Amino acid sequence: MIFSLAPMEGITGNIFRRVHAECFGALDRYYTPFLAPPQVGSSFGGKAYREVDPERNQGLDVVPQLLTNDADAFVWATRQLAGMGYSEVNLNLGCPSGTVVAKGKGSGFLRHLEKLEAFLQDVCERSSLPVSVKTRVGVQSDEEYEQILELYCRLPLKELIVHPRVQKDRYQGAPRRRLYGETLKRAPFPVAYNGDIFDVDDMADLVKAYPETRHVMLGRGILANPALARMLAGGPAATAAELRQFHDRLFGAYEAEMGGNAVFRMKEWWSYARFVFADPLAVHRAVRKVRKAGEYEAAVERVFNTQPLAGKARFPG
Repeated sequence: MIFSLAPMEGITGNIFRRVHAECFGALDRYYTPFLAPPQVGSSFGGKAYREVDPERNQGLDVVPQLLTNDADAFVWATRQLAGMGYSEVNLNLGCPSGTVVAKGKGSGFLRHLEKLEAFLQDVCERSSLPVSVKTRVGVQSDEEYEQILELYCRLPLKELIVHPRVQKDRYQGAPRRRLYGETLKRAPFPVAYNGDIFDVDDMADLVKAYPETRHVMLGRGILANPALARMLAGGPAATAAELRQFHDRLFGAYEAEMGGNAVFRMKEWWSYARFVFADPLAVHRAVRKVRKAGEYEAAVERVFNTQPLAGKARFPG
């Protein structure tokens, strides 16, 4: 079984990937949060370059993910990434953000299937790297997926990662796993599953229903419980001491990178991590208003000293 880390903007960047691998062992694959391709003729710069800088990703199998509806920009970016040593590029057709969707990108591209097919045919032909896709199953309703899946099946994709929700769901409601199952039956290329795998029982249910499953992408579940992949492979759950060590290393790495802004980056992580505690609301209240490093460290100390871990990490909705 392949276990990978989902691309989550502002969370699963190169620092998180490195610290997670150091503390809990590397996953089989890590996908970068989505990157806008550089303009044709230019190179990745700034934050985007730090994400794909080979020095920052040493020892990890990292797949850059691009967010665009511009075929020329996509193809140009693949040339840059191939030159850095990458072996695959992923197209984001899953982001449900309203601002992204309004620009016809992410899951918003699924509204325009003729344009999407022309785009994918073009980039698959011209890309310097094999192209995989991470997708939602539609924008408004499940019925859209029949045409979307037919489109994908006509293309030479390296892999299709299916998050079986539509855009308007965002992360609410149960994933439509039957649509993942339909993809497994019909796709001429490898298929991966993403969506609401939070514990061993969730994984067992998925594999029981779809024993052909070969690749599971972990998102919110591993942010709350960084030992999740270890547990799914038969290993132990994280102890409070391990979780504290992970937190401290992550905070220290962010401080070294961004100084005082590390507190705000860590608060983004806590928006997920609080659900591994028995009382997520109490954890949220402890960290939500802190702004300075000293205040933050005192709040975290109280959390780890007073809040027990939950048996399972669960998210509302």
